[in-house]
Amino acid sequence: MEHVKCECGHVNPHGTFFCESCGKPLEENTEKRLLDMRYEGSARRSQTYNKTIIDKIWAFFSSVKVGVALIVITLIASAIGTIFPQEMYIPPNVSPAEYYADQYGWAGKLYYKLGFNNLYKSWWYMLLIASIGVSLVICSLDRVIPLYRALKKQGVTRHPNFLRKQRLFSVSKVDDADDVLKRVKEKLAQRHYHIREEND
Repeated sequence: MEHVKCECGHVNPHGTFFCESCGKPLEENTEKRLLDMRYEGSARRSQTYNKTIIDKIWAFFSSVKVGVALIVITLIASAIGTIFPQEMYIPPNVSPAEYYADQYGWAGKLYYKLGFNNLYKSWWYMLLIASIGVSLVICSLDRVIPLYRALKKQGVTRHPNFLRKQRLFSVSKVDDADDVLKRVKEKLAQRHYHIREEND
């Protein structure tokens, strides 16, 4: 994957929507007015790399839909596991297969054959729990790390196109720009904003 160099000189990772330094959109799109500010335009691994099997596994588990589906499946399986007593709670001197068939009929027999009698120790239930854990970790890493990197590298001076394509943008003319700027900084400081300046 080749890196993309912005006109400001900053080298951006492949898949970045706009420059991490100056904010200039790297792919000009006249039809789309607003910039996609999710993750500050930084590239996510799951949406950038799809070459190796590891990349495909990463992309699969980084999907929120996959995580939600795994949770729903686990909840349904857990609910089914509570319909009849688990094997550890039945009398120890009887065969589990006979017990479920005698006590609950065909439903108990099916319950036993599907392995719900020992659900919470079954390999596939453990696999579901592990998959949820993996999904949560990968989902978090796939989103938090690019966002952290983008926020850490942000500069003060931004490209005009970056500013124009924000949701809130306006241009005003003032008589005394220095005085207005001073008052704005004072107001922001009163609200405990961290103020940085460039190109004084």
